[in-house]
Amino acid sequence: MTDTQTDRSVRSFSRRKFLAATGTVSALSLAGCTENTGDGENERVIVTGSSTVFPVSDTLAEAFMAENDGINVTTDSTGTGGGFSNNFCPGDSDINGASRQIQDAERQTCQDNGVEPLEFQIGADALTVAVHNDSPIDCISYDELAQIWSEGGAETWSEVNSDWPDTEIERFGPPSTSGTFDWFTSNVIGDDGSHVTQYESTENDNELVQGISSTENAIGYFGYAYYRENEADLKALEIRESEDGDCTPPSLDAAQSGSYPMARPLYIYVSQESLQRDPVYDFVEFYIEQSSTDTVSDVGYVPASEDQVQSNLEKLESAVN
Repeated sequence: MTDTQTDRSVRSFSRRKFLAATGTVSALSLAGCTENTGDGENERVIVTGSSTVFPVSDTLAEAFMAENDGINVTTDSTGTGGGFSNNFCPGDSDINGASRQIQDAERQTCQDNGVEPLEFQIGADALTVAVHNDSPIDCISYDELAQIWSEGGAETWSEVNSDWPDTEIERFGPPSTSGTFDWFTSNVIGDDGSHVTQYESTENDNELVQGISSTENAIGYFGYAYYRENEADLKALEIRESEDGDCTPPSLDAAQSGSYPMARPLYIYVSQESLQRDPVYDFVEFYIEQSSTDTVSDVGYVPASEDQVQSNLEKLESAVN
């Protein structure tokens, strides 16, 4: 083991003991424990990927940099798939946020380029379906969502449910490069259908919020954090997985308990090669430790469990030893 690996192992062990002893702590207090051990050209950490995970990565990057002079953590909301294909797998970013697991083809592309992706679950999301505030609709089923979002499906609300308005459906959603798009297509539309192609699409979730809130017959879907930040401007629909199921509104508690049908895990993927650089290792260690704290819930997602954090830290340490 090299001297650098020894120092890193001791530091990691000490900080895990500290975390276990003190429990939840603030982002800034733990950031002060992170050492700046990088040098020169390796002082930059590049984070790409999911727009859903982006607010967590961006918040933690700011907290980390506040206590680590000389390390620049850049975050870019590229979409899960866009981040894998354009940045992470080509070796141009160190970390990729993901609102779904990496696909086999993406993992193969990474490995073909000499990038070994390591998966860390850092929380969970209550994926939210929203409509205009004046919409008379309060609850929607998976089947009704599939009718709205499937290619060749319903064009008006009344085609889905005769009690709903006889007006054209205006759709707003993420593009096909988004992990949220993939999760929704797989879990709601299913293998028998395909996602509609004619809709207003953008990787910028704030633009989805603006579109839905300003369009009377609109519907769209995105991560819960973006709804919670704008909940006065649009209505979140309650979800039922089956026609006779219970209607459940999105919330962190419901996502954590599993009672919300559209709860899903959130991830970061880290290049094993990048972890050999101390700034990357230290930021990922900090990210994992903070994933169980109020920092994540304050952003609008379910924090990771303490068991998940310990498992992630063990995986991180073993990746460089």
